[in-house]
Amino acid sequence: MPMKSPMSELPALIDSSLPRRLVLSDVPPEAFAGLARSILAKLGYQIVGPNEFAEVATERGVDRPDLRIVDERTLANVDEDGGPPIPIIVLTGRHGVTGADPRIVGAIKRPAGLHELYRLMQQVLEDRPRAAPRIPTHFPASASREGRQWTVQVLSLSENGCLIRSSEPLLLGSRVGLRFSLPRAGSLELAAEVGYQLIPDMGLIFHATPAPVRNAISGYVTQALIDA
Repeated sequence: MPMKSPMSELPALIDSSLPRRLVLSDVPPEAFAGLARSILAKLGYQIVGPNEFAEVATERGVDRPDLRIVDERTLANVDEDGGPPIPIIVLTGRHGVTGADPRIVGAIKRPAGLHELYRLMQQVLEDRPRAAPRIPTHFPASASREGRQWTVQVLSLSENGCLIRSSEPLLLGSRVGLRFSLPRAGSLELAAEVGYQLIPDMGLIFHATPAPVRNAISGYVTQALIDA
């Protein structure tokens, strides 16, 4: 069954459900890969340099960042303000970090990529961390189970799963097949498990997703965030 392109039906990506975190960066812009900073801002993580911090913090009504990003070579120069330690993500080389600085919560190889930063920020700052960025969507997909096939609406999407609205009842823990089309990727087929219910919708967790399919979804999500 042909599916129309979902890109034209992508709703606004910035909503109140996204986190609002302020991250102080002590590294130069070239220490981040590609559009990582701008995409993370759309996901609720605003990364600012020391010269911007005071103004942005005042606008936000805060006086301290939620997190700091520091190069391992300048870690010794990071001053504390007397308050509780601010968690630090260190940018480093291939061998990671050594030592026992209690402020360090994670390390990423330079230049820092979108997905690596997102995973660490989620783990450090969020009560319910997500492994991959998700975007709200509104496009049809074909669902199948036990020989039956019907159309569902995909309401959000990440490389690990999606939220659907289905006219057919689905049991938690049941397995379903899902097929939809994405721009530049064509038709994609996935195996999924019904992992949770967000009334009236159902959350699917993708299983054993082939790398080309996972990469296609990740690329679509990333491009949607760039275009937002």
